[in-house]
Amino acid sequence: MQSLTHATSALALTIGLGAAAATAGSVSKTAVLETYADIARAGYGDSLATAQALQAAVDALIATPSPETLAAARAAWRAARVPYQQTEVFRFGNAIVDDWEGKVNAWPLDEGLIDYVDASYGGATDENEYAALNVIANPSFTLSGETVDASEITPALLETTLQEADGVEANVATGYHAIEFLLWGQDLNGTGPGAGNRPWTDYAQGDACTNGNCDRRGQYLQAATALLVSDLDWITAQWADDGAARAALLADEDAGLIAILTGMGSLSYGELAGERMRLGLMLNDPEEEQDCFSDNTYNSHFYDGLGIQNVYLGDYASADGARISGPSISDLVAAANPALDAELRGKLAHTVRALGQVKTAAEAGLAYDQMLARGNETGEALVMGAVDALVDQTRSIERAVSALGLDQVAFEGSDSLDNPDAVFQ
Repeated sequence: MQSLTHATSALALTIGLGAAAATAGSVSKTAVLETYADIARAGYGDSLATAQALQAAVDALIATPSPETLAAARAAWRAARVPYQQTEVFRFGNAIVDDWEGKVNAWPLDEGLIDYVDASYGGATDENEYAALNVIANPSFTLSGETVDASEITPALLETTLQEADGVEANVATGYHAIEFLLWGQDLNGTGPGAGNRPWTDYAQGDACTNGNCDRRGQYLQAATALLVSDLDWITAQWADDGAARAALLADEDAGLIAILTGMGSLSYGELAGERMRLGLMLNDPEEEQDCFSDNTYNSHFYDGLGIQNVYLGDYASADGARISGPSISDLVAAANPALDAELRGKLAHTVRALGQVKTAAEAGLAYDQMLARGNETGEALVMGAVDALVDQTRSIERAVSALGLDQVAFEGSDSLDNPDAVFQ
C-alpha cells in the first residue's frame, strides 16, 4: 500500500524531472500514446490494489468492530485515494473512462439515501424524493412506484437499483464517497475543525450496537467495497495490451493526443480549479468539499494536480516503487516549441507546489473546511493560490494544443470561473 508520505517523496523527484528521456525530435505520437496508456494501466492497477487492501480492512472491521479496526479501515480508505486521484486526468477525453467514472467517484451525494443522518439534514425534497430513504434501516421500500426487496444488501442492489435512483445524480449509492460516509459519518462541524465522527459501535453486535441496524450497515459497507474492487478491476483491464480503452486511444494518433490534452485541460480548469475549489470558496460551503466526510479533500486535490503533471511528463511513480516512464506530450511540445515546453513544465511544478501548500497547511491543523470559511484570509489565499496556478497552467495547455497543430479540443468550464454571477442566481 502506498503511504501519503511515500507518494509525497516520489513527487519531489517528479517535480525535478525534465522532459522524458527520449530525444524530442525522434519521438513518435504512437510512442507517446503507449506511455500514456501504460501510466493509466499502472495507476488503475494501484487503485485496484489499494481498494483490495481497503476491502480487507473493512472485512476486519465487520468481523471485529473496535476503535482500532475502524481507524485501520479509515487509513486504508485514505491510502486508496492516493493512486485513484492520479487517474482522474484520464477522464473527459476518454469516453470509456468518463462513462464509468460515476460508479466510483460521484459526488456530492445525498447521504440520507444510505443511512441515518442528523435532524438538521432534513428529509425528502422536490429535487430528490429519496434524499432520506435510509436503505440501511429499511429492508423493503418503494422506489419509482415499485416495491424493492432490500432484505439483503448486495452489490447488485447498490449498482442496479440505488445508484442514481429515479434518475437523480445525488442518489450516490456506490463508490469511494458512499464508503467514506459509512466510515466517517456526517461532518457536522461546518467550517470549524473536525471530520465526521461515526462511532465504531455502529458496527457492533447485540446490545453494543449504536444507531440500530449494525448488521445491515456492515452488509452495505462490504457490498460497496466489493463493488469498488470489481469496478476498478474492470477499468484496469480496459488499459491492458488488448483493452478497449487502449485500442480506442491508439486507433487515431491525433485523436489520442486530443484525448490526453482534453483530460489535462478539463481537470485543471473546469473540474479542479472551478467546481472543486473556486466554487466552495465562493459559497463558503464545506458541503462543496469532495471528500467532505473525512476532511481528506486537500489530499484529493493534491493528487489530482500530480496526475496532470504525470501525464504531461510521461512519468508515474507506482505504488510498488516502480516508475512508468517514456515518450511524452512534453517531448512533442519541446520539438515544436522548446520555450513553451519549459514554460508548461514550470507551471505544472508550480501548481503542484501550490496544492502542496494547501496540503501542508491542512496537515498542520488548518482543515480545508476552515479554509473555506468567510473571512479566513489565510485559507482563501491558499486555495486561490492553487486555483490561480491551475488556471494559468491551463492557458499553457491551450498553447500546447496549438503548437501540436491539433483542433477540436474543448476543455470543461465552470460558472465559478467563467460566469461567477450565475453561481448566486
